[in-house]
Amino acid sequence: MNSPPEIPPAAEQQAARALVSDADLLTRHIAGDPHAFSEIVKRHRDRMWAVALRTLGDPDEAADAVQDAFVSAYRKAGSFRGEAAVTTWLHRIVVNACLDRMRRKSVRPVADDELVEAAERDAPVLDQTAEREVSMEVSAALKLLPSDQRAALVLVDMMGYSVDDAAQVLEVPSGTVKSRCARGRAKLAPILSHLRNRSDLSRVSSAKGAELRDV
Repeated sequence: MNSPPEIPPAAEQQAARALVSDADLLTRHIAGDPHAFSEIVKRHRDRMWAVALRTLGDPDEAADAVQDAFVSAYRKAGSFRGEAAVTTWLHRIVVNACLDRMRRKSVRPVADDELVEAAERDAPVLDQTAEREVSMEVSAALKLLPSDQRAALVLVDMMGYSVDDAAQVLEVPSGTVKSRCARGRAKLAPILSHLRNRSDLSRVSSAKGAELRDV
């Protein structure tokens, strides 16, 4: 009778880490596990990238913001108090990194398809040309909003967060998130009014599959 093939120790450890919660991985990282934080990054980098890209509207700036955020999270892991989920804590760091970049410099306008290709690489599309046109217009319109309104709209309308979850990420009351979203939508309405009756608008969605709300 043949013996089952041996699983390499490294692969066995990786499989074991995949079953560990985010909070436990963070605890292991703080305790000195050299691989724990890498697993956290693998789990959440795509989602963090999507948030940064939609907030900043520029792939290079988004990549830098995500890198800054993960470096910050790596260094400040000991400050995590467990009052919110690790994902909420990470999103808060990413959003803050994006807002810092928006305050420091003007992000270059979108000049080609690079933004749309990056934003939609994990989302299936039915009519890529039409959806790209809509996504480009929405991204350009978002850049006209103040940073606080843009961040709230990205989380709630594009990433599918509940108002309460977005409030946790932004560290503001739920009412503030509602107000920022309402003011942002009001500003976007005349800019994107020509898209109101286009079916493409409802399909410009996040990696989580949340539909962008009709403006």
